[in-house]
Amino acid sequence: MTAAAYAAQPAASRGRRFAEEESAFRTPFQRDRDRIIHSSAFRRLKHKTQVFVEHEGDYFRTRLTHSIEVAQVARTISGALGLNLELTEAVALAHDLGHTPFGHTGEDALAELMAPFGGFDHNAQAIRIVCELERHYAEWDGLNLTWETLEGIAKHNGPVTGPAPWALAACNDQIDLELHSHASAEAQVAALADDIAYNNHDLQDGLRAGLFSCAELMELPLLGACFAEVDHAYPALDDNRRRHEALRRFFGVLVADVIDVSRANLRALAPRSAQDIRDAGRMMVQFSPELWADLKQVRAFLFQRMYRAPSVVEMRRQVTGVIRALFPIYMTQPQMLPREWAGDVAAAQNETAMARLVSDYISGMTDRFALQEFTRLTGETVLPSRAHV
Repeated sequence: MTAAAYAAQPAASRGRRFAEEESAFRTPFQRDRDRIIHSSAFRRLKHKTQVFVEHEGDYFRTRLTHSIEVAQVARTISGALGLNLELTEAVALAHDLGHTPFGHTGEDALAELMAPFGGFDHNAQAIRIVCELERHYAEWDGLNLTWETLEGIAKHNGPVTGPAPWALAACNDQIDLELHSHASAEAQVAALADDIAYNNHDLQDGLRAGLFSCAELMELPLLGACFAEVDHAYPALDDNRRRHEALRRFFGVLVADVIDVSRANLRALAPRSAQDIRDAGRMMVQFSPELWADLKQVRAFLFQRMYRAPSVVEMRRQVTGVIRALFPIYMTQPQMLPREWAGDVAAAQNETAMARLVSDYISGMTDRFALQEFTRLTGETVLPSRAHV
């Protein structure tokens, strides 16, 4: 398929911070995608929380399976819009690299602890990981990704307004990502694919956990029509197949809406280059206002019935205690950090530098390792719950 004029063009990439000979058989964006997949941070996502803590059930999404689903949705939309598939996929796969253990609960706890030291933001931490913390290559720290991929990770949710988080600012000092502007259409697709993926799979996981029923979902916008269509076509379908068929229709409605609205936006703008997308002054990849209004009701339902369900809230309370316990231990006893971190500990010149080092270490933990460290260092145990399985 021929890329549109407004797609990111690999041959026109703004390049990498450290010059290197490009591959003879992979484009720069393919190479970025492959480096992300092979990174340590990407592998750790398999044991990091999406909603349910990793040990609560084998069928629930983790950050890794979520990221793969986001990439699949993003490629579908990107292909329909004539965009660069490899750049889209690279941004989609990298967008959650900076997440802490225990999902947003862990992030909230770490952000509170880091407030005196510049704060913590998972999106900025993803940039820090790919620019500095992945240390495998002989000639540089980080993955040495292209400007376009870094821009997409930094700005897929829109321009960065106000002071940039310190981790993002540090990378931006080395390679100007033009934080004030919108990102490429490929990065915008990755952002919407994230919304589509988590709304769809959180409904699936919530049903599996028994937090709500199909009958309740049928009362919601969009979903009621999807269940009705399935019931009309397959009146005797068993419950598992029925909900799968309904939710895949819901999934398709979201994807089709984004494609239709984004095509209309692009036709109206008539961009002749990827830069025209950045200079448009608004997002080109969007939901329709009507669907977005309906989707907000679905999101509100998930917030109340899933993210704030008593069992989920109780686990949030317990894992918040894990982060709050680990942070001061490492701050006051840095010898508890792994030996390979000794050089970084010695280089930390003040309390802020030490806190940021501890933040790097804790945010990189998987759920299971954080729980193991908590038990090792405190002698206490967070009891695993499989009540949702």
